[in-house]
Amino acid sequence: MEIKTDLYLGDCLEVLKKLPDNCVDLIFTSPPYADQRKNTYGGIHPNEYVEWFLPISEQLLRVLKPTGSFVLNIKERVVNGERSTYVIELILEMKKQGWFWTEEYIWHKKNCYPGKWPNRFRDAWERLLHFTKDKKFNMYQEEVMVPMGDWRKSRLKRLSDTDKKRDESKVGSGFGKNISNWLDRDMAYPTNVIHLATECSNKNHSAAFPEGLPEWFIKLFTKEGDTILDPFMGSGTTNLVANRMQRNSIGIEIVPEYYEMVRKQIQPVELYLFEPKTEYEKTKPA
Repeated sequence: MEIKTDLYLGDCLEVLKKLPDNCVDLIFTSPPYADQRKNTYGGIHPNEYVEWFLPISEQLLRVLKPTGSFVLNIKERVVNGERSTYVIELILEMKKQGWFWTEEYIWHKKNCYPGKWPNRFRDAWERLLHFTKDKKFNMYQEEVMVPMGDWRKSRLKRLSDTDKKRDESKVGSGFGKNISNWLDRDMAYPTNVIHLATECSNKNHSAAFPEGLPEWFIKLFTKEGDTILDPFMGSGTTNLVANRMQRNSIGIEIVPEYYEMVRKQIQPVELYLFEPKTEYEKTKPA
């Protein structure tokens, strides 16, 4: 199977407009967070973040296949002593665009930095928002199953009468459970909390996520030969993992240094440079 990686240097909104409809199976990305990494990406004020992102998400909706998924790694920041609401506002506006907000996963950063704040504790998690175009989409749950572990040796050996029959949800969700069905199984489906250490010192990028993060979602939502898109490529983690996992990928990056760094690491690769130069290149300090 021939695997292809397409890398684009340019503003993601302009590049996305040149991609065909329904060409991507999974979008996995982490855009610049509001007011962060100003020296690299300019920074977007929390009050302007939704307005900035919506034209991009509109293009992402167009290029994603009906069976595809969009996983957005994002976290609201603290502004004037309280959490900003721009992530919540973005979710609501994307729903108006036609997105289904299907699920929310949590990335628990196992090695987050220690510290002390007057009104909160260490920030040890980030959101991974799962959006789809349709309520029916490709999902390969068996690919991310985990060992049953000690839970089977404790809880499953002391089953109550309720555990031995289908017990309907007490909160009206419509889902029932029968714990006894798992007595003889070695593997179980995971939770929506992913425990991974951060990873940036070896990536030459201030906001690189660990390879295990895109890998988990690539397993869950795609199969070999599918196409993965990262419109904010950065250090290229998503594209590198996709290449290793026999998936095609598309990466878009506005900073020439990061684009060149990824280009040298991934082969075979198709390279694209859009003219005129990006706004970043026009305004970049000498």
